[in-house]
Amino acid sequence: MFAKQLRRKLLLASVFTLFTLSFVHAQQAPEQLAQQSAESWLALVDTGHYAESWQQASSLFRAHVTKTDWQRKLEATLDPLGRNTSRKFLSAKYAKTLPGAPDGEYVVIQYQSSFEHKQSAIETITPMLDSDHIWRVSGYYIK
Repeated sequence: MFAKQLRRKLLLASVFTLFTLSFVHAQQAPEQLAQQSAESWLALVDTGHYAESWQQASSLFRAHVTKTDWQRKLEATLDPLGRNTSRKFLSAKYAKTLPGAPDGEYVVIQYQSSFEHKQSAIETITPMLDSDHIWRVSGYYIK
């Protein structure tokens, strides 16, 4: 009898926890969710895990860029800049359409960044809501 009551209480607690987590997640703005995804992805790039950053990118991205090409492009672009020394959030803008991209849900995020060999740069990273309903990076540019 005691074990049955304990199981019922644990089940109710689990359901309540799942409901609460779902509610909190649903309350976050797309910009917040996309920024969290972008920053996790940037951590891969910052530590030289270029192949893994390709794997974590959106299906749209992976369909247009091979893993080998991505690794080569990042090496050619980032290696001369050196390691990232700072990154300051500038903006995040939600969009349903972007030039050259299919309609969808995107957030264009910009950071003011510094690298070992480049004092000032703007990083633009564009997560999109992928087919699995997870925000994944679909574009990355440094200017």
